[in-house]
Amino acid sequence: MKENNTYISSAAVKEQGRTAYYKLLKSVRNGELTQVRRGVYATDEQLSGNMIDIETIVPNGIICLWSAWSIHGLTTSIPQAYHVAIKRDRKVVPPSFPKIELHRITENILNIGATTITIDGYTFRIYDVERCVCDAVKFRNKTGMDICAEIINNYLGRRDRNISKLMDYARLLRVANILEKFLLIKL
Repeated sequence: MKENNTYISSAAVKEQGRTAYYKLLKSVRNGELTQVRRGVYATDEQLSGNMIDIETIVPNGIICLWSAWSIHGLTTSIPQAYHVAIKRDRKVVPPSFPKIELHRITENILNIGATTITIDGYTFRIYDVERCVCDAVKFRNKTGMDICAEIINNYLGRRDRNISKLMDYARLLRVANILEKFLLIKL
């Protein structure tokens, strides 16, 4: 577990035999490991880092909204939880720690702009920058117009921006008209 920086599951330990499983339980009782959710354990060092093993906690989840905006450098706000997008009809029980907010999204738009990156040794799926801007426009009434404006301004200040890709995503996510108005004001 420490060598490849992944969380450990009780199912994987059970495959190694009963003795290994009892050692795992003893490590939990001694405080060497923390139970993240049923059947998933991590060390304190793993939980105290900047990133956690999202793929183990929420399989096939995609980092979105505040968490993705922060990772991409689109906002100065620090997220209070890990925001993860999942398919609308999936049943996932998030752990009490670390705090994870689930956002249920329909299957036809769930994978638009999803990409894979690695941070602190953890590989996970995250929405790309253009999808993040479209989400900021889409959820501007929930997050606030100031956050939406900050994200658009930071996006337009990037050298790697791709306006045509942004507008393609905006059409698929049904925010093209609103985004065009923002871009006309800013550009």
